[in-house]
Amino acid sequence: MMKNKTRLTAAALALAIAVSSSACSPNTSTVGSQAASGTPAAKTEYKYGKIDLLGKDGALCGAPIYIAYDKGFFAEEGFDVTLISADTETRKIGLNNGTIPLVNGDFQFFPSIEEGVQVKVVDGLHNGCIKFVVPKDSKITGVNDLKGKKIAVDEIGGTPHQVASVWLEKAGISAKQEDGEVTFVPYTDGNLELEAVKKGDVDVAALWDPLGSIAEESGDYRVIFDLSKDPTFAGKYCCFLYASSKVLKEDPEKVSALLRAIRKAQDWISKNPKEAVDIISDKKYSAIEDKELAEKLITSYEYPSTENRKANPERVKENVLYFVQQLKNIGYLKTNDPDAFANQIFEEVDVTSGT
Repeated sequence: MMKNKTRLTAAALALAIAVSSSACSPNTSTVGSQAASGTPAAKTEYKYGKIDLLGKDGALCGAPIYIAYDKGFFAEEGFDVTLISADTETRKIGLNNGTIPLVNGDFQFFPSIEEGVQVKVVDGLHNGCIKFVVPKDSKITGVNDLKGKKIAVDEIGGTPHQVASVWLEKAGISAKQEDGEVTFVPYTDGNLELEAVKKGDVDVAALWDPLGSIAEESGDYRVIFDLSKDPTFAGKYCCFLYASSKVLKEDPEKVSALLRAIRKAQDWISKNPKEAVDIISDKKYSAIEDKELAEKLITSYEYPSTENRKANPERVKENVLYFVQQLKNIGYLKTNDPDAFANQIFEEVDVTSGT
């Protein structure tokens, strides 16, 4: 991200998309092992041996994975971690067969579970990381101006699309394509979404951070929706941690240990956001140039501290039910019993197990 906040360049946008193209969902196939990276390991012998974790997509909101890896929290809990990236289908296969024990993802995963992907929600990751932007001279100021408009998204059925659908439906505007009250237009990356908005091909771009924030900082675009601030979503997890049902059944202590490592990282980030950004940027976990903006974003994600978890022990379960209800209301879930489905997909993990 650029320190010069007066204008977005093509290079800056390309750099931003490297960070935000999939946000909480990885999309390539590179690997890098903790042992090979030169990161000091807390132990020379690993109780759980080698495992693969998704942590090479470059998304800023994946900070707890980067920090747990870099600061040796995974090693302390008995893991020799290799950071990988994988597309959606590879993730589903890995979760189903247990070769990938844990992933981070948003509530877009809920319909996949309903369709048979064998995973459970086991924890919350962070709050909002999506913004909707319009050109600075647009007459659109909010959701009530969107009837008859075109909205650019990364994919139909993806999280920005689902978020927009919930937002629209709560305002009394149908989000169903067949009703014709709004039109969703998919683009392969956020740069193309912004270009389409600029040309007038669409009216709104629904973007993963940091691209939405970079667009706003340029002065050429305005934010009309911020997932971290909108009343429907504010204060709630948008992204969760999902564990393989197979691993949960066969080796629950492994999941407990992974969650302990990630919780250590979340707590550390919540108390040291500037230092977290320095590590993520300097060690190239994410392509960050504007550290000031990155620190602002990481702070806005409100990674839960240890104290916050103790004060809100039911928060994850409550948020799962909330988003099940929201997705049911807009037709993205088929269940006739949201409470039962929420209980089915959430599993409380004893993080002290194996200690």
